[in-house]
Amino acid sequence: MVRHVILWNLKNEYSDEKKAEIKAGIKSSLEGLMGKVPGLKEIRVNTEPLASSNCDVMLDSLFEDAESLRGYSVHPAHVEAADTKVRPFTAQRTCMDYEV
Repeated sequence: MVRHVILWNLKNEYSDEKKAEIKAGIKSSLEGLMGKVPGLKEIRVNTEPLASSNCDVMLDSLFEDAESLRGYSVHPAHVEAADTKVRPFTAQRTCMDYEV
């Protein structure tokens, strides 16, 4: 199994209201990939960090293996979600993939 974790910071130019809307869109689109991407076993998006956090959004996902993760990265449904709901609104991305 491979765990894929991403942390994002949204662009500072957005109001708190707009950031809430963006976070909801990220959560809905990425969690909506469950059942669509082969090898994707779990996917959760956390959009409510504690005040002690230094990121805005976290993706925590689990894949059958590294090959499934590679397939996810190019899967059309994932690419669409990333290109329309994530990348246009984020300023910084940190990723960690590891075997479990």
